[in-house]
Amino acid sequence: MPQKFEKPIPIDKEVSWDKSVVLTSKTDVKGNIEFANEAFIDVCGYEDYELIDTPHSIVRHPDMPKILFKVIWDKLKAGEKAVAIFKNLAKSGRYFWVYAEIEPMFKDNNKVQNYLAKYKSVSEDLISKSIEPFYKRLMQIENVSGLNYSEKYLIGFLEEKQKDYFQYIQECALSDGVSIPNDNETPIKRGFFFRGFLD
Repeated sequence: MPQKFEKPIPIDKEVSWDKSVVLTSKTDVKGNIEFANEAFIDVCGYEDYELIDTPHSIVRHPDMPKILFKVIWDKLKAGEKAVAIFKNLAKSGRYFWVYAEIEPMFKDNNKVQNYLAKYKSVSEDLISKSIEPFYKRLMQIENVSGLNYSEKYLIGFLEEKQKDYFQYIQECALSDGVSIPNDNETPIKRGFFFRGFLD
């Protein structure tokens, strides 16, 4: 679908936000936003009406390696939960780093209907020492040699650590003390978009 508005130009400043909160978003199977909680709306700086039916990639920061999205989508399309650390882009052009847990939501016929994502902040120490250097290397390879070589580097990096991407990220999150609380809140009806769900 066509983008509703131009993505902002990134600036090298972090969003100021309450890092104790859990951000939540829900998309359809194509990645279009159907719901975002108040915390997500506040941090990314868009109004709810700007986000509805907009691709979630509106908050994708250009510093994020493309190969990671391929790995994440492959996991989700297999009907499995994925974890990741993202550098996101706010409407202001500022960035915010988050640890994400993304879960497929199934219909009665076991077909994926939606994806529900929850996000928590991660420490500057983890980003600067582990995640940012890793992502910058992937980006350098992507920009110079293309996606295939970025994937080869990713495979080699993970083989050396004897983990897949999701195990590596989970280990980073645990070492950083990041956890996303579970909840038993009832999901909203498909097609509704309002603030407050899972706040």
